[in-house]
Amino acid sequence: QLQLVESGGGLVRPGGSLRLSCAASGSTLDALDIGWFRQAPGKEREGVSCIDSRGSTMVSVDSGHGQFTISRDNAENTVYLHIDSLSAEDTAIYYCAGRPTKSLCTVKSSRYDYWGKGTKVTISS
Repeated sequence: QLQLVESGGGLVRPGGSLRLSCAASGSTLDALDIGWFRQAPGKEREGVSCIDSRGSTMVSVDSGHGQFTISRDNAENTVYLHIDSLSAEDTAIYYCAGRPTKSLCTVKSSRYDYWGKGTKVTISS
C-alpha cells in the first residue's frame, strides 16, 4: 500500500526559503504524477504545483507570494517543492498527493488518489 510522507516544514522568517519533501513507502513514485497542495487556516485546500511521472511536465501556480519550484528524483523515490520568498500568506499545512500518471499533471485535488498527512509551514518574524 502506497504511503506518502511529507517533511521539511517548520518556522521560517519572511523572505526565507524552504524545501519540502514527499517520500513514498510501500511502492515507488515513478509511475505517479505528484501534486503539492496547501491549506491555510480557515481556507480551502488549494493546489500549488504538480509534476508528471517523468518530470517532463511541471506546473506551479502564481500565488502572488511564495515562488514554487517542483522537482523529483525517482531514484530517491522523492518529490521536492522548493519555496522562495516566503511570506505570512504562505503559512499553511502542505500536502503531497499522487495519482497514476496521465498525459499532463494537474493541481486539481479531486484528481488525486493518494495523500500524505501534511507538513506544517509557518512564516513569522
